[in-house]
Amino acid sequence: MTELITLASAAATAAKKFASAARARVSDAIMPGNRVDAALADREQRLVHGFAWIATTTEALAATAEWATRAQAAGRFGEVEYLTVQIGFGEYLGQLLGGVPMSQNEIVRPGELGLLDAAASLAADPAVKTFLGSGNTAANRLALAERLRAGELPDESLGDDTLDMIRENFRNFTRDRIAPNAHAWHLADILIPDEIVQEMADLGVFGVCIPEEYGGLGLGKLAMCLVSEELSRGWICAGSLGTRSEIAGELIGGNGTPEQKQKFLPDLASGKLLPTAVFTEPDVGSDLASVRTRAKKEADGSWTLSGSKTWITHAARADLMTVLCRTNTDTPGYGGLSMLLATKTRQTADAAFPDPGLEGDEIEVLGYRGMKEYVLSFDGFSVAGDGLLGNAEGQGFKQLMRTFEGARIQTAARAIGVGWNAFDDALRYATERRQFGRQLADFPRVTDKLAMMVAELVMARELTYSAARHKDKGERCDIEAGMAKLLGARTAWSNADLNVQIHGGNGYALEYEASRILCDARILNIFEGAAEIQAHVIGRGLAGTR
Repeated sequence: MTELITLASAAATAAKKFASAARARVSDAIMPGNRVDAALADREQRLVHGFAWIATTTEALAATAEWATRAQAAGRFGEVEYLTVQIGFGEYLGQLLGGVPMSQNEIVRPGELGLLDAAASLAADPAVKTFLGSGNTAANRLALAERLRAGELPDESLGDDTLDMIRENFRNFTRDRIAPNAHAWHLADILIPDEIVQEMADLGVFGVCIPEEYGGLGLGKLAMCLVSEELSRGWICAGSLGTRSEIAGELIGGNGTPEQKQKFLPDLASGKLLPTAVFTEPDVGSDLASVRTRAKKEADGSWTLSGSKTWITHAARADLMTVLCRTNTDTPGYGGLSMLLATKTRQTADAAFPDPGLEGDEIEVLGYRGMKEYVLSFDGFSVAGDGLLGNAEGQGFKQLMRTFEGARIQTAARAIGVGWNAFDDALRYATERRQFGRQLADFPRVTDKLAMMVAELVMARELTYSAARHKDKGERCDIEAGMAKLLGARTAWSNADLNVQIHGGNGYALEYEASRILCDARILNIFEGAAEIQAHVIGRGLAGTR
């Protein structure tokens, strides 16, 4: 066991050297001077994004090696962990050398990045050679699958009694209150019931990271990951309810005036106040500099909002909107944007949006249905004079950017939960369903899928936890958060697709949960920054640090 962990650390170091060679190649291509040339970065997107995926894969290897080291030190590194490392390292090192998948039909290979010499050096490394030869083998996948069928899972303890208790409590809650009902709620296309929302509030879901002085739990992003992961393991919508409060809490906690903090944070933490994030606009998407929704300051100090927003999650039931809008039309781009804290009336039996000056139309969606999506139209909607976040005009974009690290880490955690949901469903079906007189789980192509689902989940999970630890230390981690979301979303989608494949035709039937998990997983590669946006941010960011 010790020898394997030593090999894993050595292989991760060798992979980092390969990633450094890729960074140098990208830097030369998009940095003719001391700064990244945006036009060149756009033109060389495949190169930049390919490097981002190489760097992400490398960091996943390093995070997994650290997990193995911690597990061994705590006496928790057994056969199932040994097999997970063998398979995960064998696969991801093989991808670095043979091609890293950016999507289903976009594979980035060393040759096109001018990395053949660096790839040869990586392949020649003794630790790497060992994993390539004896890591992701059929025998190891079968051995891991057999242990998974027996109920074993790779070590998930965080070595902290409080964090481990949080995981257990939310796993139990999800098992009892979310998982048995999620599919019925999805098929009925209804909001998560109010009583479930209240139970989640009582557990502290909405105040995980809000300071204790404002009624929150005062915990960090790693705790937030556990809550989001376990709730999403039952249904992504349960895990996502906390995202709205996480974004609003971080916006107000980090940028609000003392009065705004006192006014909003306690009610956010208790769940009395449900928020929604109102950022995206039609035809704008990730290009927030082009936001057009206008906020005009009136003579009495209040603001009136006019414009349109889209893909606004949980808007009808929300009580508070954090609205990115343009308060200065004379200043183009980011400089004219501000953030308003706009209170609204929660939906009633008669109207989804009862306030004057605000209308909303629901967007029908494939999955992620438990909170609902809306297009909002503002026409003179009134916001109180003290609703300007931090009482600072023109700071909206900067204020929002500071929340993206936490939001993307949480999205990565939701992806891990969805990935586990897919695995749980696949394992259950594969051991219950019989074909040709045998369990589906007896067939090698099925056991291969199950083993790979878990190996990739562990690697994506550890990358996510690593990003959360950086955030909890107060370190800038926009790159790490982007990597976690990038890999987590790909893993969730892969696992959900494999789950449908294991189900066969039944996986395509609405009555089976596999169909819901697939639809839910698909959104993860799009919201909180599409995969292409994440890759661009990662690639540009790392290339500029040569």
